[in-house]
Amino acid sequence: MPPPFTLVRLRESGDAFAHACRIAATSGAGTLVYVGRFDLAEFAVVLESNEPLRTARRAFYAGMVALTDALRAYAPPMKAVTIDWPDAVRIDGGLVGGGRLGWATSAREDEPRPWLVFGAMTRTVAMTGEDAGIHPLASALEQEGFGEAGAVQVTESFARHLMLAFDAWQVDGFESVARDYLARLPRERQTLQRIDENGDLLVRRIGSSRARRHGLVEALREPTWLDPETGGPRL
Repeated sequence: MPPPFTLVRLRESGDAFAHACRIAATSGAGTLVYVGRFDLAEFAVVLESNEPLRTARRAFYAGMVALTDALRAYAPPMKAVTIDWPDAVRIDGGLVGGGRLGWATSAREDEPRPWLVFGAMTRTVAMTGEDAGIHPLASALEQEGFGEAGAVQVTESFARHLMLAFDAWQVDGFESVARDYLARLPRERQTLQRIDENGDLLVRRIGSSRARRHGLVEALREPTWLDPETGGPRL
């Protein structure tokens, strides 16, 4: 791991996101929880912010930029790594995983939170034993030609790119992170997209003065990409 991170490794049956949320208050920023699995890259990192919770949640977008950059670093040429707002990651249209954000349930919107947790999961190998055409909307890194990019490589790459994302935020402001994130969303014709101060996505049609608001807090309550029965990315 890069120097700012402290690695906590769990066994295959562990849950990186849940564990990171449990220890966040005492472990501190930069604690990176990693689950050693063959078929998934699963990890979660503890973050700290001096901002009120309502704006601090924008750290989720930095995490998503870092996650997709980590995958792009190993992607074969011409492979599209995209995001379905807010949290699902696709490679050439096939769902491989996504990110999520946790915070204390007792937190107040207008007060700084001592911690946030960004968690991510990426399917590295398809373990269903079925033909790839059975689940045309799902994929895995192995199926997409990512070669030797397994859980360790994706996790290390994420850690490096997360530092870059937060450095860009500090130097150029959140707008630099927002631009990178929005560039990975599917483009809607004749629309403009913007991330509001509280993390909501605003979509406005060109020529209109009104924007549709997509609330981040509501969208993050249940990860769109996670199958609650299997505990992995949906098929």
